[in-house]
Amino acid sequence: MTLAPKPAAPAPGRGIRLLPAFLAVGSWTLISRVLGLARDIMMAAYLGTGPVAQAFLIAFTLPNMFRRFFAEGAFNLAFVPMFAKKLEAGEDAEEFARDALSGLGSVLIVFVLIGQLLMPWLVLAMASGFAGDERFTLSVEHGRIAFPYILFISLTALLSGVLNSFGRFALAAAAPILMNVVMIAFLLIGDWTDGNIGLWQIWSVPVAGVAQLALVWWGCARIGFPVRPRWPRLTPEMRRLAVVATPALLAGGVVQINLLVGRQVGSFFDGAVAWLSYADRLYQLPLGVVGIAIGVVLLPDLSRRLKAGDVQGGRDAINRATEFTLALTLPAAFALMVIPVPIVAVLFQRGAFDPADTWPTALAVAIYGAGLPAFVMQKVISPVYYAREDTRSPFRFAVHAMIVNAVIALGLSPLIGFSA
Repeated sequence: MTLAPKPAAPAPGRGIRLLPAFLAVGSWTLISRVLGLARDIMMAAYLGTGPVAQAFLIAFTLPNMFRRFFAEGAFNLAFVPMFAKKLEAGEDAEEFARDALSGLGSVLIVFVLIGQLLMPWLVLAMASGFAGDERFTLSVEHGRIAFPYILFISLTALLSGVLNSFGRFALAAAAPILMNVVMIAFLLIGDWTDGNIGLWQIWSVPVAGVAQLALVWWGCARIGFPVRPRWPRLTPEMRRLAVVATPALLAGGVVQINLLVGRQVGSFFDGAVAWLSYADRLYQLPLGVVGIAIGVVLLPDLSRRLKAGDVQGGRDAINRATEFTLALTLPAAFALMVIPVPIVAVLFQRGAFDPADTWPTALAVAIYGAGLPAFVMQKVISPVYYAREDTRSPFRFAVHAMIVNAVIALGLSPLIGFSA
């Protein structure tokens, strides 16, 4: 196969054209989120909110929780600014990317093996309310099947960061579509064959991870920037990457503690894990399309502008991002808070998902909607810190948020239940 000529990154000092890039990422992300919503609608109809559905959601949450450390989380938040600055300076970015890929891959292989051994304790950490019933056994079995996904999706995120730094956003943004296509296909196969739908669904997770990794790997090769693994090396740049990533890793840990608190509270209320997960899908639709799309575009753009000394260009990019974000987010938040019951009823209320599940799910949707603008603005502001390789400030902010979340959730759950 003949590779294309070495790809041309945006001209030094010019940065990335924000609006076209945002529209590209947002459009593909919207397709992915709509497919994800369709997947959850199908899963709600097939599995409802019973033990199999709750076990799948816990098992699926485990690799997705850790991906926020290794994928779009700590590692990538440190890798993308350093890689983008090397592109801007004309330094050997390809060697840096190869070392990062090899180092991350080797760490994750060991991590996945350890996770297989510790799966019962990981499930208890996520949902101790499952202890002693069939949900626990199912969650452990499904968790072991799904956990290798963390390896594939983390390498996918790293290669997506490479593509994004070159201003090639579309392919990386389209990769999550494969996840939902594969999971929907496995749901349909399980139904058509009268098989164990829950088992088919959980096996779709690692298969989808392989498909996503293959797509972005092909994308890097297609633009003439193949990133091939090699034996890991602890170079000075890898040490610097580890130093920058460590505070972001701690911040990611704090965020996951918030997730654990929510799951633990939910696990003590029958059906609450599923209610929260279905509500989260609706909340994640505008968050992903707007907030994550802006964050994905801003991080490499601000990093390159800082390296080129274009401070005013960086300020303009932040201002435009804020305008886009609020114009699109505020109407979505209003809808989630005002009409959550009709939204949930139309999308989910069928099959095994009955009216008794609609009301608590709608309550969670309304609460999530109230926090949507703040969460989306966080995606706009965070790249300002990470582009400067300042990962300590976001860590401090995350600690403050963790304390508030834990106090409210644990303190109010005896009074208002899972909605705390």
